[in-house]
Amino acid sequence: MSNGSATMSSPPIEQLQGVVERLTFHSEESGYTVARLKAPRTRELITIVGSFANIQAGQTLQLQGIWRDHPKYGPQFQVKQYKETKPATLTGIEKYLGSGLIKGVGPVTAKRIVAHFGLDTLDIIEHHIDRLSEVPGIAKKRVKMIQTAWDSQKAIKEVMVFLQGHGVSTTYAVKIFKQYGDEAIETVTHNPYRLATDVYGIGFITADQIARSLGISPHSEYRYRSGLLHVLSESSEEGHCYLPQPQLIDRAVKQLTLPEYHPKPDQVEYLIHAMISDAELIVEQIERETSTELLCYAPPFFRAEFHLSRRLLHLLAHPIKVDKNRVRSWLERFMAQTDVNLSQQQQQAVELAASERVVILTGGPGTGKTFTTRTIVALWKAMGKEIVLASPTGRAAQRLSEVTGHEAKTIHRLLEFDPKTMKFQRDSERTLVADAVVIDEASMLDLFLANSLIKAIGPETQLLLVGDTDQLPSVGPGNVLLDLITAKQIPVMELTEIFRQAQASHIIRNAHRINQGQFPQLESVSPSPMSDCLWLGAPEPEQGVQAIQELINDLIPQLGYVPARDVQVLCPMTRGEVGTRKLNQVLQALINPPHPDKAELTRGGLTLRVGDRVLQQVNDYNREVFNGDMGVIEAINLEEIAVTVQYAERSVSYDLADLNEIGLAWAVTIHKSQGSEYPVVILPMYMQHYIMLSRNLLYTGLTRAKKLAMLVGPKNAISMAVRQIKDRQRYTLLERRLGGVPKANESLASAIL
Repeated sequence: MSNGSATMSSPPIEQLQGVVERLTFHSEESGYTVARLKAPRTRELITIVGSFANIQAGQTLQLQGIWRDHPKYGPQFQVKQYKETKPATLTGIEKYLGSGLIKGVGPVTAKRIVAHFGLDTLDIIEHHIDRLSEVPGIAKKRVKMIQTAWDSQKAIKEVMVFLQGHGVSTTYAVKIFKQYGDEAIETVTHNPYRLATDVYGIGFITADQIARSLGISPHSEYRYRSGLLHVLSESSEEGHCYLPQPQLIDRAVKQLTLPEYHPKPDQVEYLIHAMISDAELIVEQIERETSTELLCYAPPFFRAEFHLSRRLLHLLAHPIKVDKNRVRSWLERFMAQTDVNLSQQQQQAVELAASERVVILTGGPGTGKTFTTRTIVALWKAMGKEIVLASPTGRAAQRLSEVTGHEAKTIHRLLEFDPKTMKFQRDSERTLVADAVVIDEASMLDLFLANSLIKAIGPETQLLLVGDTDQLPSVGPGNVLLDLITAKQIPVMELTEIFRQAQASHIIRNAHRINQGQFPQLESVSPSPMSDCLWLGAPEPEQGVQAIQELINDLIPQLGYVPARDVQVLCPMTRGEVGTRKLNQVLQALINPPHPDKAELTRGGLTLRVGDRVLQQVNDYNREVFNGDMGVIEAINLEEIAVTVQYAERSVSYDLADLNEIGLAWAVTIHKSQGSEYPVVILPMYMQHYIMLSRNLLYTGLTRAKKLAMLVGPKNAISMAVRQIKDRQRYTLLERRLGGVPKANESLASAIL
C-alpha cells in the first residue's frame, strides 16, 4: 500500500513546449530561473521554474517537468530537463533575433525582419543575408554588422553547446570563445582550471564545477594548484599579500573539500612544495625567536612588494640640494601675497617637500592638507619644476585639479596604460617626464598600483604622497601608505591642527571625535537644521528604507539639493534591507523612474535606464575604466544592445557580454566611495551590518560628505561603529623590506627577479 500511495502522490512527468516570453529572475551563479513561457494554444503565459545553464527571451524550449501549485504565485511548471529547439514560430524567431545574441539586431529590427520574411527569416539570414537590405531601415552597413555577428554566433555555436552542456552561461561561453578561439573546447577539456586565471568572472568555484561535469578527478594536480592560487587570490581581497603556510594549508583543505572527497593537509603541503619548485609559489623565510615561519606568496605579489621597497630605497638614496633660506623667503612672500597664514606644521611640510626626494603629507579633515598641497605645487612652479598630479580615481583626480588649478589625471592615465599589451607604458625604462609628482588619496594605493607608480618615478624626480591613514585601507592588497609611514624611512609631515573655519563644520568635528573613540554630536533631522551633520533614528532597517526615501523626496530638495545630482547613499555592505542591492532598486524607482522617453534594458534581473548613476565594478583596461569609477548612463541602444556611460573623463560603451561590469550606484558601499566627495551623503547604520561596522568605516563614510551628512539608524549601531577598531592585520612585509630584505633571502630574490 505504501508504494501505491507514494506513486499516487507523486505528480506525473509532463512535456511542455513553448517560447520564452521574458525572464522574471535568472541567477548567473546557480542558474536558478523563473521565466514566463508562451505555449501553443494557450492565452495565458505559463510560469516555469528550474535551473538553466543559459536562457534567453525568444528561445523555443522543450521541457520535461511537473506541475506544482505555489501558495502565493499559483500554478508553476517545475522543469526537470530541457533542450532548446530552433524557433519555429514567428514569435519565436522574432524573440530569438532580438534577444541580444546577434549584435546589430535588437527587438525593433527583429520585428521588422520577421514581418518582411516570415518563417523564411532564418534561412534568409543563413544563405541570402544581402536581402536584409530589403527591410525598411536596414542599411548595407547594418547588414554587414549583422552578418559579422551571425557568423561569429555560428562559429561559437559548437563551443557554446559544449560549454552549456557543462553548466556554463552564454555570457561566459562568449568570453571563453574570445579568449581561446577554436581551441576553446580542447583547452577546457584538458584543464578547465585555466579558466579561473584567464577569463574574468570565472573563478575557481565555477571552473571546479565545470571540471567535475567533465569527469576530472577531485585529486587532480591541476585542481590542487588552482585551488591554492585561488586561496591566495581570495586572501588578497582581504588585503593580504601572502599567507603563512599553516593558514594557506588550512584554507586550501576547506576549499578543496567536496561532500565525497576530503583532502589531507599533507597532500596540500606536498603540492605547495611542488609549486615552489616550479616557481608557481614563492616562500619567504622569517626567523622568529623560537621558530622559522614560512610565508607563501603568489609570484606577482612577491615581485611587486620586493621591487616597490627597493625602488623607494633607491629614490631615498638620491638626496636633493636646495637653499632652504630661499624657500623660507619665498614662503613669506607667498603668505603675504595670498593673505594666508600657514601654520608652523604647514610651513614645515612645504620646506620638507622642497628639500626631500620623497615626502608623505598626512592628516585628518580640516587640517589643511589641500591648501598645503596647493602651496607646495606653487613653490615647485616657482622653482621652475615640471609637475604632474594624479589620484587613483577619476573623481579624486578631478577634485585635485580643481583645488590646485593644475591638470590632474588618474594614475592609470598618467602611467599610460596600453590595453593591447596590458602594461603601463611609463616604467623604469621610460619614466615620467616630470621634476615633481603629486599623488593624492594615497591611502587608496594598493601594492600593484604603488609598485607601477614608483617604477615610473625617475631618480631625479621628487614625489609627494598625500593621504589620510585613518580612512579605510586600499581595496586591493597591501597597506602601502601606513607601511611607508611606520617604516620610518620616508620623511612624514602629519598635520594635526584643525583650522578655525573647519571647526565650524560638524562633519569635520565629528570625524575627529569618531577617530578619538567619542560618539559624534548629531542634530536630529528637522525642516531647518542648524548643523551639517544630522541623525534620523528609524530603529528598524525597513523604517530606515522608508526614512531615506522621505529625506530624498522632501527635506533634501527643500534644502536646495537635487537628489539625482547631489545625493549619494553609502552603505557598510551590499546585503540586507539597507544594503546597496535593495536600496539601489528603491532609489532607482524614486530618483529615476521609468518614462516613455527613457530607454531601458533588463538583463539578469538588473534594469539599467538612461539617467541611472552606475559604478564600474572591475578594472577594464581595454575601455580604460577602473573599479570604483562612477558615471551616468547617457544612452541605451536597444538595436545593438549597447549601453553608453559618461564618466568624469570620457564616454564608454558596453555591449551585452560586458554589462556585468557595471551596476547601479544610487547606493554604493563605503569602500567603493573612497577618493570621492559628494555634496550630500546619507549613511544607513544598522546592526544587521554589525560585521562591517568599524571606526574607520564610519570615519571614511562621514568624510565623503562635502556639505551635508545624514546618519540613519539606531544609536547603538553608530556606537558600535565608533567602538570597534577593525584595523585587522594585513599580511604584508613592505615595512620590513624597507629596512632591507632578510639576508637569508637575498639569493632567493636575485634568482627569481
